Amino acid sequence: MTSREQRPPASPPDSGAGRTAISWTSMAILIATAVASVRGLPAMAAYDWSSIFLYVLPAILFMVPVALVAAELASGWKGGVFVWVKEAYGDQIGFFAIWQQWMQNVAWYPAQLAFFASALAYVWDPSLANSGLFTGLVILVVYWVSTLIATFGVDAFAKVGTWGFLIGTLVPAAALIVFAVAFVADGGKSQLPAVSDAEWFPKFTGLASIVLIVSNFLSYAGMEMNAVHVTEMRRPAKEFPKAIVLSVVLILFVFILPTLAISVGVPGSSVNLTQGVLQAFDVFFNHLGISWGTTVMALLIVIGILASVVTWIPGPSKGLLLVGKEGYLPPRLQGTNSRGMQVPIMVAQGLIVTVLSILFAVLPSVQSVFWILTAMAVQLYLIMYMIMFLAAMKLRRTRPDVKRGFRSPAMPVVGTIGFVASLAAFILGFVEPSGNADSTPQSIYILILVAGIVLLAVWPFVLYRLRKPEWKIDPAPDGTDAHGPQGPGQGQEA
Repeated sequence: MTSREQRPPASPPDSGAGRTAISWTSMAILIATAVASVRGLPAMAAYDWSSIFLYVLPAILFMVPVALVAAELASGWKGGVFVWVKEAYGDQIGFFAIWQQWMQNVAWYPAQLAFFASALAYVWDPSLANSGLFTGLVILVVYWVSTLIATFGVDAFAKVGTWGFLIGTLVPAAALIVFAVAFVADGGKSQLPAVSDAEWFPKFTGLASIVLIVSNFLSYAGMEMNAVHVTEMRRPAKEFPKAIVLSVVLILFVFILPTLAISVGVPGSSVNLTQGVLQAFDVFFNHLGISWGTTVMALLIVIGILASVVTWIPGPSKGLLLVGKEGYLPPRLQGTNSRGMQVPIMVAQGLIVTVLSILFAVLPSVQSVFWILTAMAVQLYLIMYMIMFLAAMKLRRTRPDVKRGFRSPAMPVVGTIGFVASLAAFILGFVEPSGNADSTPQSIYILILVAGIVLLAVWPFVLYRLRKPEWKIDPAPDGTDAHGPQGPGQGQEA
């Protein structure tokens, strides 16, 4: 779930001549690497075999349409979501769309760091994972330290992100599979029903029984960011669809097998949304006589999440900075430090994260807050996706003259499927999942979610009405902003 936007010129992108072409297999791996994560696995583990259906359905109805539609838009217009929507519906709606893409990341940070706090608790005292005060404090400390690291520039966090993903995501995911197999082979009792007794579709006992599928939309979100590389492929029209197929297979492999591994060790009714991965490791390692292994895995997951947060803190805010310099944000929010990092925006998003983190200390259940923030991030992102699908279908009708390096097959069908799936997920997102034993009363849950979405999403309209001509900062002849690297009135290094 990311948003790396580039400054939007009006012309279509070049063909990528003179650059090394990206192979379709490399594109598939790039997509899979950006999407795969172990954070959301516990939410699906409660569904054991039917989790396969809950992974495959949004992949077909959401991930594939996003990839196809975004690839066409990226191959016709540079600048990402802001430009795509602006071309179809004007700059105000374009600003609204890119704002949601940035803001969903802000809501996502506390949920991601709640998972971090849960893993950290396992290193010292697992009972701390259920403490809202502990979780909130960890989120605040880690987030602001990560923000400080990010202010030192790309070199400070690029390698951290790469190695953190390998160590903290791929290794734990593979370890879940390996040790689940070892657990069963050593005589451990599997909590996963036998294939002959498997229920391949989730039981329907009301909307709350299937609403966890909404979390999978966020798991697949961010595909539009990788689509911007479609013009760097040799034959995008033929190779990009192949890359999508391979990436879907890889992503489902990473998601499904570790999820089933959790189901092997932990009964569905006992899976904790923030601790599920470590619960499974506890069962496997205790049975195999290497209980210290859970601490090792917890440390690896901590490293992976920290690297992820450090990497993504500057990424999405950079996209908002570039759009802001087109005149949509006040000059004080357009400032950068001597390393080119958008410190004012990162501080602003940190303040929002701080407010959201207080929910962990105020509400009684860590799991409920985790789900509220996850659902809030999903809802904000789905708003952007619905607008993107509508924009893609409109531009196919109104701007057929724009040359596209890749054209989605059956755009009206693909776009409609993506829009309807996003709308359905958005509606379902207002129902708290029945699998959460410490659930918040439904009326309070909806009130918190609606209030959060409105408070976070409404600001583009406010800023658009308040904008002034002097907010637009024209580049100086040397390529820097006319006001210098920090913008007017800026100068504070974080």
